[in-house]
Amino acid sequence: MLTKRALPLLTLLTASAALAQDAKPVLDTGDTAWMIVAAALVLFMTPGLAFFYGGLTNSRSVLNTMMMSFVSIGLVFVLWMVGGYSIAFTENNPFFGNLSAFGFNGLAGELSGTIPAYVFAAFQAMFAIIALALISGAVIERMRFGAFILFGALWSLLLYSPLAHMVWGPGGFLLTLGALDFAGGTVIHIAAGISALVAALVLGPRLGAGRVAHAPHNVPFVLIGAAILWFGWIGFNAGSALGANQTAALAFITTCAATAAAMLTWLFWESARGGKPTAVGAATGLVVGLVAITPACGFVSPWASLVVGALGATASFWVVQAKSALKADDALDVFACHGVAGIVGALLTGAFAWTTGSGKPFWEQMGIQALAILIAVVLTGAGTFILLKLVGLVIPLRVTASQEVSGIDIASHAEQGYTDGETGLSTPVMIGD
Repeated sequence: MLTKRALPLLTLLTASAALAQDAKPVLDTGDTAWMIVAAALVLFMTPGLAFFYGGLTNSRSVLNTMMMSFVSIGLVFVLWMVGGYSIAFTENNPFFGNLSAFGFNGLAGELSGTIPAYVFAAFQAMFAIIALALISGAVIERMRFGAFILFGALWSLLLYSPLAHMVWGPGGFLLTLGALDFAGGTVIHIAAGISALVAALVLGPRLGAGRVAHAPHNVPFVLIGAAILWFGWIGFNAGSALGANQTAALAFITTCAATAAAMLTWLFWESARGGKPTAVGAATGLVVGLVAITPACGFVSPWASLVVGALGATASFWVVQAKSALKADDALDVFACHGVAGIVGALLTGAFAWTTGSGKPFWEQMGIQALAILIAVVLTGAGTFILLKLVGLVIPLRVTASQEVSGIDIASHAEQGYTDGETGLSTPVMIGD
């Protein structure tokens, strides 16, 4: 029973709650500072991806491989400002936003929650950038640079932005359905992984694929790139809390836990198969862990994140081993590492969201997650096939056979990754050549 002294306090609290509901969002400088840092961290991930992919390719195509990541930054940010953001985050229908925010129109002085709308738009731009850059790993050493740019522009506007609207946008179909994707497992990793697989099939294999070994030419680059990705991914996942709060703290710890578990799991499987624990394996395992935990990081407990990382790494490892069965020369295993780990992570989000009280009963949530995955696979798979066929009508998708044999850095950029510094002649690189 309430005492007479408690009644005034209850009245005050009730009135304060009513006022809070009617109050407009207020800028929080702490949240804003964190989100600017998080956006910068996510931006840094794409150069990290360039090093990761660049080290895995051959020395004659390292510049072209890295340039596909770097050009994604400029290309997608401009497109995101022009129309991508508006398609993704304005209200229109469950599948597509409107163009009212064309050129970031109307964002000046506005808030998205407790942060400036400009900061939210920039943070989301960094997601769109790396989503396209990820696809490039499947088509390296053979796709024309101009064809990649044209395809990337169409993919970003016509596939990525509508999918982002469905998952995160106001009134989005999958958001309304109750699909959980905290930081982009469906929007980024499943979308990029499926698109990469389709692109590899459409372009066809590299010359000598299956007969000639395609070994990494610079393993230290791979490790540097993986380290940058892990560092930047803290902004990717914890930043998706959109504030400096307890949810960001949860996403931070689950991201690190899952990544550590995945790296150890990958090294275990390498050793269990009679091989040696490799540096490339450690780098790949940690990236796979980052992918798997991305949709779940703000929804599952720390102990559950260990399971997500281990299972994501296990699934991706064995898909890599069965790569030849896919009949696609996915050069850097984008489908296995991002598509498969993204699918596993999305399903496990449904399975473990109950550990923090974030979801419905797990069987119901897993059904919703499975439907979201299916929609993402069909949309990006069919869409990528159509876009590549259209691009091929304008620009040949592949370089010539002679350019592919000699390496496409010179043909595409008139530069080489390694020279003697005086004559400009290529310096021999023994590993992987």
